[in-house]
Amino acid sequence: MTELVIGTKNKSKLREIKEIYADLPVNCLDLSSFPNHSEVLEDGSSFLENAEKKASGYALQVGKWVLAEDSGLVVPVLKGEPGIHSARYAGEHGGDSANNTKLLEALKLFPPEKRDAYYICVACLANSEGKIMARAEGRCHGRIIKDYMGQGGFGYDPLFLILEYHQTFGELTARVKHSISHRSKALAQLRPSIWQLLNNS
Repeated sequence: MTELVIGTKNKSKLREIKEIYADLPVNCLDLSSFPNHSEVLEDGSSFLENAEKKASGYALQVGKWVLAEDSGLVVPVLKGEPGIHSARYAGEHGGDSANNTKLLEALKLFPPEKRDAYYICVACLANSEGKIMARAEGRCHGRIIKDYMGQGGFGYDPLFLILEYHQTFGELTARVKHSISHRSKALAQLRPSIWQLLNNS
């Protein structure tokens, strides 16, 4: 089975990508399988810049095809925040509780109709020489509610309401989430390139 390295150590992201690509004969590994790797600095000014940096940088280090993505939450009424700083919104990478608390505080004076938001995911696929072979973007629109609903997902998911389903990403089943999420939309666009990897390996 062909190996595809996912440019993250986030087990939740790895699990989602494995589930989305479950029908493909590809073994998804995360960076924890390569203990000698150095972290690629995410200092780009956009989701695309960060995704490209990670895909190319990690591919050069591990010598394998790498799929890397940069994703986050965009709230227009907050001038695009948290944006590319979503994972570190409250200062600590991956501090979901603190990030959510800061978001709710920032939105507390806004009525529901002003709390629209969208998740964005930009994913890039690099070959073993670090060349970017494919790029894709997916978005999912919703609304930030005032209290947590659901225990599923991660990040801002328990606050991100999908209006059509009357449920948050924290409440939706994995099957439904994977059919509408920003990450699944971006990864779907990369499937032809994944097949190219499989056919040429």
